[in-house]
Amino acid sequence: MAEVLYYAIPFFVLLLIAEYASFRHLKDDDESDLVGYDLKDTGTSLSMGIGNVIINVGWKLVVVAIYAALYELTPLRLDPHNPLTWIALFFADDLAYYWFHRVSHESRVFWASHVVHHSSQHFNLSTALRQTWVPMTYFPFWLPLPLLGFPVWMILLAQAWSLIYQFWIHTERITKLPKPLEAVLNTPSHHRVHHGMNHQYLDKNYAGILIIWDRLFGTYEPEQERVKYGLTTQLTTHHPFKVAFHEYIALARDTRDAHGIKTKFATLLKGPGWTPPTSGP
Repeated sequence: MAEVLYYAIPFFVLLLIAEYASFRHLKDDDESDLVGYDLKDTGTSLSMGIGNVIINVGWKLVVVAIYAALYELTPLRLDPHNPLTWIALFFADDLAYYWFHRVSHESRVFWASHVVHHSSQHFNLSTALRQTWVPMTYFPFWLPLPLLGFPVWMILLAQAWSLIYQFWIHTERITKLPKPLEAVLNTPSHHRVHHGMNHQYLDKNYAGILIIWDRLFGTYEPEQERVKYGLTTQLTTHHPFKVAFHEYIALARDTRDAHGIKTKFATLLKGPGWTPPTSGP
């Protein structure tokens, strides 16, 4: 069922082309501050997306095997013919995504993979395709689902619909939705905040589909001042391999240079902005 995401790719491309055309031909004077597209940046995003798809062809087999093993170990079974099972899956998957996404920002070893998605200084539909080439960090957060009795194919389908939903929120062309939708759903406005390097926007709005988790766990921030996209230290290269692995190289260097086992583990596990405390005089 994970192939559902691949079936959506042609529609992604068509929407990307439509958005690009809107910037070239429909740009209004009051939208002159929109970032829009850059050929090199878009090329990098597409390269990262293609690489992610290729790598996931093999990696998904490993994930399916692990989920299937856990499903066989548990005595629990949830009936896919029961509508309540689907409702439970929707919320369970979305909550798993929230915590995966949050940890990917708050722990550097996870951030080294996820930073790829935030490395663009543009925010458009091609940015949604800028994905990691080290996708192994996400699957632990879904391990409880097969143990709870959700069939493996349902879990993979839920992961696919979540990613399909998140594609369209990577745009500046949509300002805000009606307030009831903004209150419940992750929207382009909420996700622009998440991609901002403005101080008040850092580590906010981790939502997949529902923004309610951010409101519940205290990580919600509304869009107010103009969003500046990218990283606090901007990546200046468009080379796909450098984009994919630059933070792993930096993490390996910083871990090597850290003094003591405790500090080395802290370098790996604490946030990307953490530095070892300096010793007193």
